[in-house]
Amino acid sequence: MQLSLSRNDLAQYVRKQFENTFPDATDLGDLPKFVDLALGRVEHCFSRLRLKGFFNAGKPRFSHRHSDQYAIFLYYLANSTFREKPGHPIAEKAYTLNKALHALDAYYEVQLPDVFAVQHPVGTVLGRASYSDYFICYHNCTVGANLDNDYPSFGCGVVMYGGSRVIGKTSVGDNSFVSTGAIVIDGGKLEPDSVLYGAYPNAGRSRTERNVIRDIFGV
Repeated sequence: MQLSLSRNDLAQYVRKQFENTFPDATDLGDLPKFVDLALGRVEHCFSRLRLKGFFNAGKPRFSHRHSDQYAIFLYYLANSTFREKPGHPIAEKAYTLNKALHALDAYYEVQLPDVFAVQHPVGTVLGRASYSDYFICYHNCTVGANLDNDYPSFGCGVVMYGGSRVIGKTSVGDNSFVSTGAIVIDGGKLEPDSVLYGAYPNAGRSRTERNVIRDIFGV
């Protein structure tokens, strides 16, 4: 994978961000190990994308200066730390740093898929839904629970455009597009190959011939 910083330099870069943002006495000795785990997941993810800037000359590309890529890296750093050592402060710091830098709320306990992307995700909240590969979201999206604490599920190849909301007991089928500003609450089981549009309680769906993985991810 092409890296803008070496793995060691990236770990030092993250350390400095942590120390500046959280001036406490947390032991960051495990940070290089967790950075390495996160980069392994970044490489797996980016090698399966053909989004502009994510793949170059036949190799996945990661730049710490590419804010969307760095937001994905910080999620993987937080989640990888949580998987290895639940309760480790690095998970909390990476999660909170992601909110501070990118206004992306992707909690470290949320299990985002192995292949996903965000595009200028300012104001986006990704809750504890069930996600599948080739999920992508844009700015000001919300995935969350209803009052009964039911969360959505997403099939393979789903795009959420800016300002869309998927809430509660909603199962979004494979290869589906959630339109800009759409609000789907307790939508039930939605068929694959759908475009979801409109706002609850008048949200609707139509069929699409487009393909998320081909048309959005370029695979």
